[in-house]
Amino acid sequence: MVKGPGLYTDIGKKVRDLLYKDHNSDHKLSITTHSPAGVAITSTGTKKGDLLLGDVAFLLKQKNITTDFRVSTDNTVLITATVDEAAPGLKSIFSFRAPDQNSGKIELQYLHDYAGISTSMGLTQNPTVNFSGVIGTNLLAAGTDVSFDTKSGNFTKINAALNFTKDDLIASLTLNEKGDSINASYYHIVNPLFNTAVGAEVSHKFSTKANTITVGTQHSLDPLTMVKARVNSAGIANALIQHQWTPRSFFTISGEVDTKAIDKNAKVGLALSLKP
Repeated sequence: MVKGPGLYTDIGKKVRDLLYKDHNSDHKLSITTHSPAGVAITSTGTKKGDLLLGDVAFLLKQKNITTDFRVSTDNTVLITATVDEAAPGLKSIFSFRAPDQNSGKIELQYLHDYAGISTSMGLTQNPTVNFSGVIGTNLLAAGTDVSFDTKSGNFTKINAALNFTKDDLIASLTLNEKGDSINASYYHIVNPLFNTAVGAEVSHKFSTKANTITVGTQHSLDPLTMVKARVNSAGIANALIQHQWTPRSFFTISGEVDTKAIDKNAKVGLALSLKP
């Protein structure tokens, strides 16, 4: 297994997961079963307000090839094929969403001890080309993420990032929106025994001079139950409790309240994921 800086999307992922993962105000049910042929079938239903959404996914793994076929209630079909280790450290991904004929995309990812590269391109006449690269080690890394529109001849995205990891802390700094916004994040493991961690994210937008601060924490009450909480500078507070009753089955209750408008109804989300 490659131990390097990872991909650009890995920068700041720990604190993003702590602050935002599993926090939701929807009602979601997901059930996974396996067919005799080895196909994993996952049925998912989500209630967003008065809107009901659903999809059925079929996942098949054969050696180093994974095929995902997903049918949604919005009359779309997403097909994703992934080939792992076609060459050492190389992963290739092909995706297509029907009936959109312009949705085809191919992506290549390469991981090395001192670099991580990802490039993707739409399969259209005038595609958008995305490239992200990280160089460094698992201690200190720097990277960039850019997108180029071949039709207009312009760069549609230019981002850069710096990441520092040492023992129980991770700090990252990213420059986004072609330099118009900057984001700093911090993740610290307080007690590994109880999976206790704290995190913070500070964002500043130069064009509007707007600042956003978000802080959060997580803690395991026991080996199967975890609680998380976060609050931001706008006064929005979130909390959740998640219980794991089998190795891959979870039940999550989450809530959100506007501390500056307590008279408003709190939002409550429920999620149940069942996997054998």
